[in-house]
Amino acid sequence: MEIPNVADKWTGGVNEITLGATRDKGGTREKTVTIGGAKSIPFMDFEGNPGHKPVVAMDVYDVPPEDWPETLSKPFADVMNDPAKWAKKCVEQYGADMICLKLDGIHPDKGDKSAEDAVKTVKSILAAVSVPLIIWGCEHDEKDNEVMPKVSQAAKGENCLMGIVSQNSYKTLTATCLADGHCIITMAPVDINIGKQVNILVSEMDFPLNRIVMFQSTGALGYGLEYTYSIQERERLAALTGDRMMSMPVICDVGHEAWRAKEAKSDDNEVPQWGPREERGPLWEAITAVSLLQSGVDIIRMNHPKAVAAVKKCINRLY
Repeated sequence: MEIPNVADKWTGGVNEITLGATRDKGGTREKTVTIGGAKSIPFMDFEGNPGHKPVVAMDVYDVPPEDWPETLSKPFADVMNDPAKWAKKCVEQYGADMICLKLDGIHPDKGDKSAEDAVKTVKSILAAVSVPLIIWGCEHDEKDNEVMPKVSQAAKGENCLMGIVSQNSYKTLTATCLADGHCIITMAPVDINIGKQVNILVSEMDFPLNRIVMFQSTGALGYGLEYTYSIQERERLAALTGDRMMSMPVICDVGHEAWRAKEAKSDDNEVPQWGPREERGPLWEAITAVSLLQSGVDIIRMNHPKAVAAVKKCINRLY
């Protein structure tokens, strides 16, 4: 097959962002992660520079998740009560490129933990691992606006990725990340227009475009995957055609969404023809992740070690 000459097809590209800060940059990380930089459709490098390889961020929760099936919790059973040990296991044993700390426990309905508790957890994880850190709030606007500024200050200098902000709540965290030198995640509910609007709102507060990562609410296989895929595909095309407000790298929340699916978490005896959950669940997560990679994803939040291994192998083969 003759590959067409399309070197001049695209006029734009995805912003390049480096996450984490080493000691010479004022942080304590031993390694940083650079994402974005693509100037082509995903994995079609004959069109142009494919950018940096997508990375996997494994989720760590500040409180043990109550809705995880045994298949998912089993690999972490010995560390789920200690977020620092959990993070260390994800990096050293399962090869996580980044850690995504989900502060579920600060939610008013899930423990209502204090800002001091959150700060302590963040500091313990920063001490336990040397990879860059994503810090994800509980998605309760009032509580996040109370807690996240203190968390941001505690991690000042580490160049973390903080989130999330939306069109209805963005000023507090944007100002905090601007002051403390962090990057930020802008969220939209699978809507490209809202996604662009949030980016505009954040940028109007003088927040640099090259420190923004976009997040469209993720749909899992069988549960809205095609909607997320189509929106992210349109975002990538907009970036390639020169839209500065859509040129940000993209993050997906694959693990959480995939393991909400009944096909992933149902017991073996509920629908025997589906096969064993030990294989079915990780496959559901891995297929969701690999599918969304084709739409242009730079950071994939994941849960199960088997799924992580499969997706990292796929990424390495494609690149």
